[in-house]
Amino acid sequence: MATMARWTRTRVPALRERHPRVPDRVWRSLEAVDGREFATAVAVMGLVVAAASADGYRTGGRSAFYQASLNGFGLHGLVHVAQAAATRGYTPGVVTSPLLVVPFTLWARGRLRRAGVLRPTRARDIASGLALAGAATAVSHAVARRIHRAASAS
Repeated sequence: MATMARWTRTRVPALRERHPRVPDRVWRSLEAVDGREFATAVAVMGLVVAAASADGYRTGGRSAFYQASLNGFGLHGLVHVAQAAATRGYTPGVVTSPLLVVPFTLWARGRLRRAGVLRPTRARDIASGLALAGAATAVSHAVARRIHRAASAS
């Protein structure tokens, strides 16, 4: 969160030049997110994670929503690492992913496995975890955008 605004300002122009096939609207949408809006989106995502965690606690880890969220959380960390590799440099999230996101996911999945409640991971579980993470990201940004537009209009 601390590096997003500066990264966008300094790296997006170079990435836009290196990847001319990426639609211009993608670059414009990245550049349009300011630090406050990004922080709000992260807070909204925190609410989604809190809801999944509460459901996991309530069900002793058996909740399909919790396990899909856990899978999505870990996979999103791998996406951050892949983004850094694809852009050949630093991207927001690449530091916290291997230090926190992926290790926590592996630890939590291990706890669920030892408790006998971890569902077998199938290809569709990976797809649903990524889809859940993507949807939660899109919703978080949409909510943050709406909040900041409403605040600006006031």
